[in-house]
Amino acid sequence: MPAGLKQTSSPIQISSAVSESAANTLTTETIDLNLNALDQEVFVVTQINIDVDAPDSVLATTTTVDSTLSTVLRTTLGSIADANVLASSRRAIICNSGMTPDGGIPFDREDPTFTALSEDYLGIVATSNCFLNIVGVNNGNVKSARVRIYGYRAKADASVYAALVQSEVLSA
Repeated sequence: MPAGLKQTSSPIQISSAVSESAANTLTTETIDLNLNALDQEVFVVTQINIDVDAPDSVLATTTTVDSTLSTVLRTTLGSIADANVLASSRRAIICNSGMTPDGGIPFDREDPTFTALSEDYLGIVATSNCFLNIVGVNNGNVKSARVRIYGYRAKADASVYAALVQSEVLSA
């Protein structure tokens, strides 16, 4: 258990989904964690699984579908290089000019899926929401992503809670 936190729930799972509002358009779905700010409640994330649709196969074109789970509302997709992004997932079809649409090479990537054995958690959400983001590139159809977040609720002491909230707000 991280210092300054006391677990207040059993492990729980939260699921959500998002679909692009139009093909190749960044779209975000708000996931309400129903945290109680008066009790300095936080959500400790221990595992994340993001499942994205397959991209379209287009002749001589690389297509992708990317999704991230962030702790703040973003104007770009972001990546795990950003402090407010907890996880990301990508599916891509690499199809160069010499390939037919069915001859592309598919690639999948998801970072991270679960915490390393030496770590207690992937991240801590101190505000009441997190955000599932999606965007496709070069697709003719709208794409979707689904997420399952594993973790537990915890009560933070006053100084830890204040630091976590400030860190989230400033990372926007």
